[in-house]
Amino acid sequence: MANMREIKERIGSIGDIMKITNAMYLISSSKLKRARAALDATEPYFENLQYSIHHILKHTGDFKHPFFDNGRDKPEDEKMYGYVVVTGDKGLCGAYNHNIVKLAEQEIAKHKNTCLFVIGSMGRAYFEARGMNVDTEFLYTAQDPAMYRARRIQETITDMFLKKRIDEIHVIYTKLEKSQEIPQLLKLFPLEREHFEERRVADEMRHSTAVFEPSPEAVMDNLVPNYVKGLIFGILTEAFCSEQNARMTAMDSATGSARDMIAELTLDYNRARQAAITQEITEIASGARSQKNK
Repeated sequence: MANMREIKERIGSIGDIMKITNAMYLISSSKLKRARAALDATEPYFENLQYSIHHILKHTGDFKHPFFDNGRDKPEDEKMYGYVVVTGDKGLCGAYNHNIVKLAEQEIAKHKNTCLFVIGSMGRAYFEARGMNVDTEFLYTAQDPAMYRARRIQETITDMFLKKRIDEIHVIYTKLEKSQEIPQLLKLFPLEREHFEERRVADEMRHSTAVFEPSPEAVMDNLVPNYVKGLIFGILTEAFCSEQNARMTAMDSATGSARDMIAELTLDYNRARQAAITQEITEIASGARSQKNK
């Protein structure tokens, strides 16, 4: 058994670590609340954009637009698939990064030609270390999602899609559902008509006809980038919230483990202290007995 000094020093060091893990838990909780508030504040605007796109599709019949181009005549082995993978910039968040990287590897294995756009230093370091096709100029942090960052990401991937450098673009991220982090795969381009469902029956009844100026194509050219920007902002925020929730869970578990270790070490310390007191009493009693026998 370790002596009392060693046990006391270990209790002190574990106590210091427990303070750090508890502080990280509180910080993640605060970041999670702020990110959720920002997402809730912008959600109505982007829902209206989605409805507006649906409105155009409904009133223009067989409307054709490059954003909805599903007919690219290429053999499967010549198509280029792009994946935007959202990971974290830091560890200490349980299996958050591992789960998203695992899903990305499963999806990448399904296609011959792939290109990765990785958000977050953890995922970028992982894929680059394995020699995968990672866009080295696509450097974005996963911390503190912002609208300007979502716009720049949207501009990059939209430009590559319209120039036909990439035929399909998917996003792999983590969604927070009922305090559970669930990896998700979402197709960004080309857009699917069925994604824009009926949401406001009353508005449709009031607007049975519509005129678009200067043209439906020009209106769609403006609406879709803004819609995708909002979608990316929501994805970044969901991923950020999932990371903070995972870190809260990990830090709460670490804090609980630290408390348990301190409790066990306290018992060991008390036993060692009691043994030292008993030993001291025994030595005093033995010394007194030897003096008496002289």
